[in-house]
Formats: sequence, C-alpha cells, structure tokens
Amino acid sequence: MPLTATQVKAEVPAPNGKARKVFDGRGLFLHIDPNGAKRWRMKYRFAGKEKLLALGVYPDVTLAKARQECDNAKRLLASGVDPSAQRRSEKMARETAAVNTVEKLARRWHSEVHQVNVCKEHASRNLRRMEMYVFPIIGQRSADDVTPGEMLAALQKVVNAGYIETAHRVKTLLSQVWCYGIPLGVTERDITADLRNALPGWKQKHHPAITDPAGFRQLLLAIDAYPSMVSRIALQLSALLFPRPGELRFLRWDALNLDAEHAIWNYTPEKDGGPMIVRLPHQATSLLRAMQPLSGKHSLVFPSQRRSSAAQGKPISEATLGAALHTMGYQGMHVPHGFRASARTLLVEELEVAEPVLEMQLAHSVRDHNGRAYNRATFLRQRGLMLQQWADYLDELRSMPRAQQASVAL
Repeated sequence: MPLTATQVKAEVPAPNGKARKVFDGRGLFLHIDPNGAKRWRMKYRFAGKEKLLALGVYPDVTLAKARQECDNAKRLLASGVDPSAQRRSEKMARETAAVNTVEKLARRWHSEVHQVNVCKEHASRNLRRMEMYVFPIIGQRSADDVTPGEMLAALQKVVNAGYIETAHRVKTLLSQVWCYGIPLGVTERDITADLRNALPGWKQKHHPAITDPAGFRQLLLAIDAYPSMVSRIALQLSALLFPRPGELRFLRWDALNLDAEHAIWNYTPEKDGGPMIVRLPHQATSLLRAMQPLSGKHSLVFPSQRRSSAAQGKPISEATLGAALHTMGYQGMHVPHGFRASARTLLVEELEVAEPVLEMQLAHSVRDHNGRAYNRATFLRQRGLMLQQWADYLDELRSMPRAQQASVAL
C-alpha cells in the first residue's frame, strides 16, 4: 500500500538498531536511520544495473515532493537518461556557472593554487597585477568566450603603457588560470598559446651585482661599517645566505631553530613552492642572535622601523636595503637581489662548488636527468657545508692583506 503523510511522520527506527526501508511504490522508499533520520531514496535499474537515487531528507522533502521527484526521474528513464548522471551533470553545470567569468576563475585559482604554492607577498603582487590589467577589461566575460584577440588587446594596453615586462608576466598568469579552468569545464584549452610572439620582445635584465673577489671584499667592508644595525645585519645575512630579498624581509623567528646542533631556517621560497630547509653557518647564527634584543618580541626578525607597522606584522620596506647600498655608493652597481649573482659566481669560480648543490640553495627548481624535481630537504648536509665554507671565505676576504688584495684585483 502507498504511504500516507501521517505514516511517514509516525515511522520510527527499527528496535534492533538497524536501518529500515518503508516502500511507497514504483521504487520510492523512506530510509530510516538508527538515529531516526529519514531520507527519501528511489531504487531503479539502468543499463541492467540496479542503482539508487537520493531524493532528499524528510521533513524538508515531503511525501508529495518525493513522489514528484520520483516522477521526474521516471520520465528521464523513459527517455533513456540515467537520473544520477543527469544530476551530476547539472551539479557540474552549476559549479561551472559559479566560476565561469574570468575574474571568478582567476580568484579561485589564486586562492586554491597560487597562494598555496608561493609566498604571500608574491601571490599578492600577482593578484594585484590581474586586478589592474585583466579584471577591468575582460574580468566579467565568460572565460570560455574570450578570444585570443581579446586577450591580446588587454595585454596590448599594458604594453602601450610602457610595461612590456609586466605584460609578459600577466600573460603567464592568464595561461595558468586557463589551464586551471580546463578540468573544471570552464575553459577548453589554454588560448595564450595562440599569442606566442604576439607581444614585443622582452629580455629580462640582470640585477646589478659585484661578482669579482676584490670588489665584493670592498662591498663587505662597506656593509660592516654601515651605521644602522638592522640594515647592516640584514645585508650581512644577504651576503651569507643569498636568499631572495622578500624571503629575508619576511624571515620569522618561529622559522628559526638557533639552539639545535646545526641551526636551521625553515621557510617557503617565493617561487617554485615547496618547503626549504637551510642549515645556517655559525656566522649567520651569531648575527641572528644579535638581532634578538632588537626584534625578539616581534614575529619578524626584521620588522618595520615604524612602530605602528611593526605592530601589524609588517617587515622593513623593499626600499630599505636598496637605499642603504645607495648610501654606500653602490647605486647601479649592486642591489639586494645581486647577492644571489655574487654568490652564484664566486662559489663556482673561486670555491668550485657543485652546481646542483648551489642551485638547490638558490631555491631553483632543480631536476635530475629523468625530469624529477629534487626534494629541497636533499643536499641538506652538503648545502650546510657549502654555506659554512662560503661564510669562512667571506671572512677571509675581509681580512685579506693589501698585497693579496692587489693580486686578487688582477
């Protein structure tokens, strides 16, 4: 007999603690959990297989509504459509509609992928680029409707403003967004591939850096004599560890273990994702201990020099260390990022360090001959030995007698 609304309301769990099924007819039944929850289900067969279709939870879905949903499913079956497959398709369509615009898709990629894989500062910078150059122009368009020509027109505006490098970077971001949209069903392919060679050529400029021993010695001595202790220690650590400037500026006390047998810095590089473990030379450990009385109460080793900004967890500004080098007379000759090139050159040419170990310390994506990316925890011992050797070499440069200085300069 078909169920009545009164019966459905009165049904209770089975006394033996097991689930119950109370049938209404045509495959529709009420599933009663041991805890009393009531769920509508429909049993049917499709392509020779028995299946179940969930129709909702009672009392949100009444008996009348459950029968209506059952009728809809029966009509689909009569036309050769699997109701479960239809429901999955509709769900995917709703999810696709929720992220089908360029801006929605880009923001979802940014939150779910990009900011997980890169440092916060780098992720914020890239989001700002899209907010400035992409969203105002094609942000509200359906991503799958945007043509390569329309994308090129948006990028061309960046070029016309004089920012050729930025245009190339934005194009790279859009490529990642479009690739992210393919498995979501929002985009069919990466249309930035059609823009190959469409933008003006751009050659990445190398950061000014001193790469000869004699010149680097003079730079080290100038840094050692700089009056600001915070900038001096930051620059000394830059020379010792050669991280990217943003990685040093956002160095956190809780990322350091200075009391271990081998002091450790554990962080996430700005690029290429993945954790990075650095075994610190004793010179770097001493410098960090010297910073503890100055910034130990803050989360950052190098907090902003403005009290209000430091309280908000902001680091020293991007310009602080560059201005210090400028004051020392190194404008156009060396920048904070240049310490990486200095170390890259001198470690290979003067200390003959193995390049895979050095590339790992530079936090580059190092791959083996099979194309697998190395784990950044590998080479930990070798990198620790390299950094100690490098720190000792810098001490030797500082203390080099004048006669040796002349020979090195030659």
